[in-house]
Amino acid sequence: MLLEANNKNIKLAAKLINDGDVVAFPTETVYGLGADALNPKGVIKIFEIKKRPRFNPLIVHIANKEAIKEFSRKHDPRIFDLIKEFWPGPLTLVLKKKKIIPDIVTAGNDTVALRMPNHKVALKLIEYSGKPIAAPSANSFGFLSPTDPQHVEKQLGEKIKIILDGGRSNVGVESTIISFVGKDPVLLRPGGLPVEIIESVIGKINFSEEYSDKPISPGQLRSHYAPKIPIGFLTETSIRKNSDKKIGALFFKENLFDSVFVYEKFLSPSGDLNEAAVNFFKYLHELENKDIDIILCEKLPKKGLGFAIMDRLQKAVNKYL
Repeated sequence: MLLEANNKNIKLAAKLINDGDVVAFPTETVYGLGADALNPKGVIKIFEIKKRPRFNPLIVHIANKEAIKEFSRKHDPRIFDLIKEFWPGPLTLVLKKKKIIPDIVTAGNDTVALRMPNHKVALKLIEYSGKPIAAPSANSFGFLSPTDPQHVEKQLGEKIKIILDGGRSNVGVESTIISFVGKDPVLLRPGGLPVEIIESVIGKINFSEEYSDKPISPGQLRSHYAPKIPIGFLTETSIRKNSDKKIGALFFKENLFDSVFVYEKFLSPSGDLNEAAVNFFKYLHELENKDIDIILCEKLPKKGLGFAIMDRLQKAVNKYL
């Protein structure tokens, strides 16, 4: 059921959370599918509804900065610099967990991924429930992330009781994930907070480019974020290879190819990577629903939010390789 995200309906959703059920709710990054992070029976429903493998851990969402001490331990001082600067916001921290966090949330790892979202509906939902909320994106596992309530309704509408309608997500890609488990911070997933901005606060961050079959956070699998039709990168070679097919093209700014496609979408005609991120999943959802055989996407510069967009494009393409 799609409901306006007013106080009455947020409290209704919070009651479902407390009753061990799940709800879909907006954040600034993408829509989440949430359950009480301290209730394994509720968390199991997330995996069942999404058909998500249980070896893939969840992010725990909290409503105040101090809660990090309640659910994690062994805090590097740089963590508090990041929290002060970027929470609430699209930054997830992977830390050593406390026993209060159930193993099903962390896929049996001794770490937990924590985030304080920058969205008034998400924060009120956590506050009204009085619980940390475990939540991945509110979609079928491996497919396009939802950035508006209609995306959630299309993929999961019949499986969940409440979808809180908070409008479109204003970041458009999932959070950046940094691990502080080892001696030095490691980027596990580029996301809605550019790495360059984080490094301006805590210095150089290592990047884990390897995919993992036993991830310690979301976003580490080889394939993910894919539409239901084939997707590839836009090159002269891929255009020739698919010349007998109906092609939908996704460009960054403009079409510089000597080709006209059945459908064309432009992430940001002005070349703004922030605007491109907001439109990224939105346009892929639109293209997925068109009468086309394949989506071909132009590569973006791997800087700022372009890094996050390219991470998701590569993993989407990997599904069809």
